[in-house]
Amino acid sequence: MAKSKVKSKEEVVETKTESNESSLYFFYTQGCGWCKKVIPLIDELNESGHEILKLDLADGDNRKLQDEIKKEYKHQCGTPYFVDAETGNTICGYREKDVLEKWAKGEEIPQPVRPTGPPPKPPLMGASKEEEEKWTKEYDEWYKKNDKLPNVKTAEQLLKMPRPKSDPPKPPAPDADDKALETWSKGYKKWSKENDHLPNMIPAETIVERFKQRRNAQANQPPAPQGVAKLNPEQEARLQRVEQKLDKLMKHLGVK
Repeated sequence: MAKSKVKSKEEVVETKTESNESSLYFFYTQGCGWCKKVIPLIDELNESGHEILKLDLADGDNRKLQDEIKKEYKHQCGTPYFVDAETGNTICGYREKDVLEKWAKGEEIPQPVRPTGPPPKPPLMGASKEEEEKWTKEYDEWYKKNDKLPNVKTAEQLLKMPRPKSDPPKPPAPDADDKALETWSKGYKKWSKENDHLPNMIPAETIVERFKQRRNAQANQPPAPQGVAKLNPEQEARLQRVEQKLDKLMKHLGVK
């Protein structure tokens, strides 16, 4: 839903007072996977009696409105971005329906605990005792700062888990041709054989196919003016699924 006029905070409050217009805004972008996931929840909340305005940032007026609100309340957030323009009460990022409902009712929602930074990479299997002790010291320092995060393992637990004996080959470039993918595949197969003790290894053929899907989706997207989505919703959804799979794959391989 696009706003016909960009309003200041004072105008939003005045308009709401005069016409009972909602000041609950949900800003989203077409290419945002978390936005797609949360939109049905917003629809359910609106059907139950709330009035949360869905504002697509492909619309220039909505972008101006978002910038004005962020400046007013000194917010830093991408999408999804939920804000009560009257009070500044906000949620940054995806949250479950029950949390969004509390926000819609005016309750202030604490921001989720976030890591202070990435943890140090565990040593390879077969590393020397000195390397493991050095890593343990670094990890313990990180752990003390991030022990409130959910499902955080201790250094001792991580060292007991299967670890690669060597680093996986560097992933090919997003626009790599079939020859480059074939070369990478050979290197990955060799690495997989050396590390067959690792659980849930993904076959090289599966990874190559996913890279091809992502490459082809990017190559086939039509040109579009700045500020306008380059892909239609179906293409965006397909590309988002491929990107999520690749992100999980890179995490599985320990590649940043």
